[in-house]
Amino acid sequence: MNTLIIAEDHAEMRDRVVRALEPDFSVVGFAANGKELLDAESRTNPDVIVLDISMPIMNGIEAANLLRQRASKARIVFLTMHDEPEFLEAALEAGALGYVIKSRLVSDLGLALREAVAGRRFVSPCLALMSSQQGFVGHATRSFTV
Repeated sequence: MNTLIIAEDHAEMRDRVVRALEPDFSVVGFAANGKELLDAESRTNPDVIVLDISMPIMNGIEAANLLRQRASKARIVFLTMHDEPEFLEAALEAGALGYVIKSRLVSDLGLALREAVAGRRFVSPCLALMSSQQGFVGHATRSFTV
């Protein structure tokens, strides 16, 4: 069974994620901000990280960049309310393999995690379609503030 950390600052959303993923994934840690995530990842070495973008202290994009810099083996799937292509672009640049809109948690998150574990990319279909229509190319060239 694949292990994961849920990095989300709202307890109710963390609970929804756990309910959506049981029994297919084993949750080995929780984090309410990016700094807690970095500590939890070091302690637990998860297969996958479910990561929100908008969190206090350190946002998810910053945390993902730091995980990539320290060569974490964890696959990253963002679960976020942000459906703007700029956020998707920044997430992919930070090394994410998945990007799921929170309103599609039940339908998309499990699939996104399975794809990430297999080394494949998944983007919620509503955002993938919108991004392709706007000419999204997938390379962020600027810093991101949430």
